[in-house]
Amino acid sequence: MVSKKITIAVLVIFTLFSSLYAQNTPVEKGLAAITKEAVQAQLEFLSSDWMEGREATTKGEFMSADYIASMFKVYGLKPAGDDVMPSFSGRRPSGQPPGGQPGQMPRVQMTKSYFQNIPFVASEAGGEQIMALVQKEGSFEKKTYFTSGSDFTMQVTGAGIEFTAPVIFVGYGYKNDEIGYDDFKGIDVKGKIILRVSGVPGQGDPNSEIYKKLDLGDFRKMMTISRDKNEIAQKLGAVGVIEVSSTIAQTMRMGGPGGPGGQRGGSQYANYPFRYNTNIYEGDVPFTQSSLRLSLPEDSLKTGIVTLNLNQKITNEILKDSGINIAEYEKNAVAKSKPIGKEIKGKYIYVKASSKTKTLLGRNVLGMIEGENPNEIIVIGGHYDHMGKYNGYIWNGADDNASGTVGVMTIAKAIMATGVKPKKTIIFAAWAAEEKGLLGSKYFTDKFKDIQKVKLNLNYDMISRNTAADTAGVQAGIEYSEKYPVLKEAVENANQKYNIGLQLNMRASLRPTGGSDYASFSAKDIPVYAFMAAMHDDYHTPTDHVEKVDIKKMTNIIKIGYLAIWELANMDKIEPVK
Repeated sequence: MVSKKITIAVLVIFTLFSSLYAQNTPVEKGLAAITKEAVQAQLEFLSSDWMEGREATTKGEFMSADYIASMFKVYGLKPAGDDVMPSFSGRRPSGQPPGGQPGQMPRVQMTKSYFQNIPFVASEAGGEQIMALVQKEGSFEKKTYFTSGSDFTMQVTGAGIEFTAPVIFVGYGYKNDEIGYDDFKGIDVKGKIILRVSGVPGQGDPNSEIYKKLDLGDFRKMMTISRDKNEIAQKLGAVGVIEVSSTIAQTMRMGGPGGPGGQRGGSQYANYPFRYNTNIYEGDVPFTQSSLRLSLPEDSLKTGIVTLNLNQKITNEILKDSGINIAEYEKNAVAKSKPIGKEIKGKYIYVKASSKTKTLLGRNVLGMIEGENPNEIIVIGGHYDHMGKYNGYIWNGADDNASGTVGVMTIAKAIMATGVKPKKTIIFAAWAAEEKGLLGSKYFTDKFKDIQKVKLNLNYDMISRNTAADTAGVQAGIEYSEKYPVLKEAVENANQKYNIGLQLNMRASLRPTGGSDYASFSAKDIPVYAFMAAMHDDYHTPTDHVEKVDIKKMTNIIKIGYLAIWELANMDKIEPVK
C-alpha cells in the first residue's frame, strides 16, 4: 500500500514537473508574452486621433514612427536603419577631442538608427493643363481643344510634359504572365497613349475561368490589378492612359452607393444642388481626402505616365469609325478571355501639362534580432502609414494597418521573451508609404545591401476584422509562395499543435502579388507569406476605428505568425521544392 502511494506521488510530481517544464520552454515563454491586453493597448494608441491618420511624410506618421522605434528599443531590438554620425556635443574633455591628443581629429565610429530615411518626391498639378484631340486625314489636320475640369481631368507624375501621341486600344490594358493573359500581345504601345477599359478582365462573371485565376472574389485583388495597370503600361513604353468606364462595372454599381446620392467621391456635377449624404459623410460639398502623390526619386529622367479621364463626347469622337464597341468588347472578353489590341487610325492626343514637385522626408522603422547565422535573414513587416486627415476627418486606420504594425511589434516582443537567439537573423520593419504605392518596402528591397541574404518575408496587413459571415471570428487568409510548401506546413502545424482555432484560407501562387508590401519582396523572387483577416465596409474610410476590431482574432493571428516564424527561423534552410 505504501509502495503504491509512493508510486502515485512520484507520478504526480513528474506530471507537474513536466507541465512546468513545458510552460518554460523558449517557445512557450514567447507565446505567453502575447496578450490581448498588450495588443489592444498598442492598437488604441497607434490608431488614436493623436496619430492624425499616419499619412506618409506628415507629422502623424513621424509621431507613429517614433513610437514604434521606442517599442523596438523597449523590447531590446538592435537598430537596423541608416548609419548616423554620433554627436560629440558636451562629451569632449577640455582641450582634447575624443579618441586622440589635443589638436588631433577624433576617430568617428558610425552608429545605427532605427530609421531608414526615404526622400520622396511629391508632385501636384501646375497651373497649365491643356488637352486637344488631333484628327488627321491626308494633309488635313484638325486640333480640337477641351476644358480642364469639365471635359477632362489629367494626372501627371513628375516633371511637366508636352507631346502629341497616337491612340491605341488595349482592352483592359492588363498583362499577367503567370496565368497567360496579355492584352498587349502583338502590339507596340511605345510612345503611344493607350485607351483602356476600367476594371479587370472577368469582372462580374464569377463562373469565368479568368475570374477564378485572378481570384477576383477578393476585393483587394481587383484593386491591386487596377493599380498595377499603369505600371505595366509605363514599363511597355506608353506615355499616357485614357480610362474608359467599364459597362460591366457600371452595372455592378447599380443599386449601390452610386451617383450623387451616395458615392464616396460625390457627383461629377459642379452645381449639384442637394446635400451629399453617405454612410460616412453629410455636407454641402463633395467628400474628398488628401491628394498627396508620392514617388521614389529616379536616377534617370522619367516623367511618369499621364492619366486622362475624358467625358463621353470626347471618348465617342475618338472611337468614332474605329469599329470598337466597348460593351461588345467586354462581353466577348469575359466569354472568351481573348485580349485584343487595335490602333485607332488618324486620332492623336495633344497634351501639355505643368507640374510642381518637392522632396519630402519619410521613414521606414527597422529593428533587428541577431541570429546565429547573419547570412540568413527573415524580414517581418507591415505598413504603419494610412490615409491621414483632411477637412476635419481623420482616417484612423485601426485595421489598416495599425493592426499589422502591432503584430510586427508583438512578434518582436515574443521572440525576445524566449531568451534564445534564433538561428536566422530577423529584421522587424514598419513600412512607410504603402498607401502611396508600396513605396517604403520597395525602397528597402532596392537599397538594402544584403538583400540576397533575405530568405523570407512575413507580411501583416489588416489582421483584426471579420466578414459578416465570420460570426465566430476565426477566418483568416494567407497568401504564400507555392514553391515553398514549408510555409503552409509551419502555419498549419502551429494552428493545430497550440489549438489556436483559426480557419485558414491558404492561397498559393508562383509569385504572389497584391496591394501590400509583400509584393516588393516577391518581385525580388524572395518567398513570402502574408496574413489578412477580412475586407470590410470601413476600408479606406474615416470609420476604420479601434472599437470595431476583434482583439481575440487579431491576437490569435499574431500568435500563429510568431509560432510559424519561430519554427522557420530555427530550421536549417528554407528551400523550395524541386
